[in-house]
Amino acid sequence: MKIGLIGLGIMGKPMAKNILKAGYDLMVSDLNANAVADVVAAGATAADNKTIGETCDVVLTMLPNSPHVKSVMLGANGVASYMKPGAVFIDMSSINPVASKEVAAVLAEKNIEMLDAPVSGGEPKAIDGTLSFMVGGKQEVFDQFKPLLDCMGASVVRCGDVGAGNTTKLANQIIVACNIQALAEAMTLAQKAGVDPQLVYEAIRGGLAGSTVMDAKAPMMIAGNDKPGFKIDLHIKDLNNALDCAHSVGAPVPMTASVQEILQWMHNHEGGQKDHSAIAQYYEYLTDIQIGR
Repeated sequence: MKIGLIGLGIMGKPMAKNILKAGYDLMVSDLNANAVADVVAAGATAADNKTIGETCDVVLTMLPNSPHVKSVMLGANGVASYMKPGAVFIDMSSINPVASKEVAAVLAEKNIEMLDAPVSGGEPKAIDGTLSFMVGGKQEVFDQFKPLLDCMGASVVRCGDVGAGNTTKLANQIIVACNIQALAEAMTLAQKAGVDPQLVYEAIRGGLAGSTVMDAKAPMMIAGNDKPGFKIDLHIKDLNNALDCAHSVGAPVPMTASVQEILQWMHNHEGGQKDHSAIAQYYEYLTDIQIGR
């Protein structure tokens, strides 16, 4: 089976390397020549999108948002125009589920199946191959390609038909964002009350308040480490999609709207490229303190 992967960013590059480690034949494409060279050095073949469409049995994408996926797949000289009937498209990007369904409908006319398979876990889990995949699509297509996704993830779950994967990802991103905001508020409270945030974290992490989010982000907040594992601007994109989806189906999301405003404040104050744990810096701005320091 020949695989093509388009998109070698923070997540896509380590995911590509895990595909290679699993022994698959992989072609890659990205606008960043250095990223392509890095993955080629690990054993992949560089190719343009046209070649990937013409020669690969399955095409994967890991792109920033809905317009990028639509452009790469359905735009002028898009990959889909070169794919063979019977080929499969797996979009691992986090996009609006409405867009996933639109792409799938166009591909269905060409007898090309699609899975939407966004991931959660950020760069660390992309590197060690323990991402969580949330997948939408036909059961038989999911069953056929689950082993491919398994080489990049520790959890691969079919959530329903096409669009269900990205709907699940939006739910995931709401929970992550609201957890990070709550954590930042709690650490700020501790600091202002004269209690060491590190000790607060150690005391509560094993109880009901403990979470994967807390274990990943509390140490970063306390250390003042805002190196991006997942950028604020990308989380803004995801929450915009969540708000759009919620408005279209009539779901109330006031907490999502609240944290989105804080993330947007960070973007407007040169924080868009920082890790989403840097939301703590919003509270530091309000209180004139630095958590843990």
